[in-house]
Amino acid sequence: MSVRTRFAPSPTGFMHIGNLRTALYAYLFARHYGGEFILRIEDTDEKRYVPGAVELIYRTLEASGFRIDEGPLNGGKYGPYVQSERKAIYAEYARKLIELGGAYYCFCDKERLESLTDENGNRKYDKHCLRLSPEEVRRKLEAGEEYVIRQNIPEHGMTEYEDMVYGRIAVDCADLEDNILIKSDGMPTYNFANVIDDHLMGITHVMRGAEYLSSTPKYNLIYAAFGWEPPKYVHLPAIMKDAQHKLSKRYGDANFEDFIAKGYLPEAIINYIALLGWSPKSDLEKMDMATLTELFGVEGISKSGSIFDEPKMRWLNGLYVKELPAEKFAEFAEPWYAKSVVADKYDHSKWNALLQSRIDIFSEIPEKVAFIEDFGEYDLALYDHKKLKADASVGYTAIKYALEALEPLETFDEESISAAFAAKAEEKGMKKGQLLWSVRVAVTGYAVTPGGAVEMADILGKEETLRRLNFSKELIEKKGNVQNS
Repeated sequence: MSVRTRFAPSPTGFMHIGNLRTALYAYLFARHYGGEFILRIEDTDEKRYVPGAVELIYRTLEASGFRIDEGPLNGGKYGPYVQSERKAIYAEYARKLIELGGAYYCFCDKERLESLTDENGNRKYDKHCLRLSPEEVRRKLEAGEEYVIRQNIPEHGMTEYEDMVYGRIAVDCADLEDNILIKSDGMPTYNFANVIDDHLMGITHVMRGAEYLSSTPKYNLIYAAFGWEPPKYVHLPAIMKDAQHKLSKRYGDANFEDFIAKGYLPEAIINYIALLGWSPKSDLEKMDMATLTELFGVEGISKSGSIFDEPKMRWLNGLYVKELPAEKFAEFAEPWYAKSVVADKYDHSKWNALLQSRIDIFSEIPEKVAFIEDFGEYDLALYDHKKLKADASVGYTAIKYALEALEPLETFDEESISAAFAAKAEEKGMKKGQLLWSVRVAVTGYAVTPGGAVEMADILGKEETLRRLNFSKELIEKKGNVQNS
């Protein structure tokens, strides 16, 4: 049997991490077994439809590295792959299900349905319309009375199935309700459409959230009524915001595009969410799509929920950032320079060399480079360094030596700057570390920067470096009571 899995999102907004994980596991499972991955858009809930959401689904899957075998964009032999375009198919199978006794017309109005509510606020349909005679049903239909089609669930007995993660699941039919399969507008509910589509599209394995564990028996009753074999089920544990709360699309938690906007790489997001509920047999954590495909298996899926840990994803993203080819890093970094103080200043390629090993996500860039323009009077205590035995007076001397070293340079790059500093320190009998420490503070006003004195001078250029060194020299003379000599 060839494996066929599907991802069937509703276009109701952004791509929640939980939805993307479902898509990922279905994709990895299909690819691991050499099968096919199908995209189906479940857009029958018109009230919740969000304009642009379908395009967002396509965009997210493409950015995440999914290769779709069949779907709305590339077609396939089981189309259409958009549920709103399959209305006639659902109507045909609903009529067949009524003939088979698995469903019935319901003409109850809103007032009657509300009267079924008990003292605890619970409501369960009482099969009233199931007891209508065929003649009454025909008369109502001919009169144009509004109706829905409900599933006819047995009133007694157990319905059960075997889930590939949670094992045997059994539900008492008495606890199930005759849910609506076809709404009054002729559109199907999820309860019906997913069964018809999964069967007609040859889906062999269905992956979805564990919240569907108890409702899956209802779907299997529809399969049984038609005489169809149900697919294998793989229910997935919840992704938790914390120990008590699930991540919620309703409250805007964990949006894929928001993470992209924060400067995460799609590959790192995919890698991280693969680990939210699944783990390989090894301790491997950084895995590209090819490695995930090779290692993925249902046996690695946990039954318990996983807490979404953004710091962990940030760390993982940092591994990907550090391994990017230089040209790709530059491509991702450039939009963030545009939002920073160095937007149209300095050589960004020099910043790239400094920052690639020092950031985890690209949105750190504006903060990492902000210091370069934040230059003015600063605390002279920054010159203090116990190990180097440096202070403002040592800094003052170092600045003078640095000026002597840099002013004659015709070529001003890291190599020439470094050589000039080394030669001057040796000539003057000063520790090279003291000179470099002092120059870094003198040209930035900070003790910690992405690069050292040589890199900072190279980025600033000769004119600005000399200006800042002279500024700091005068600052020490003014604040540190050090006299020029």
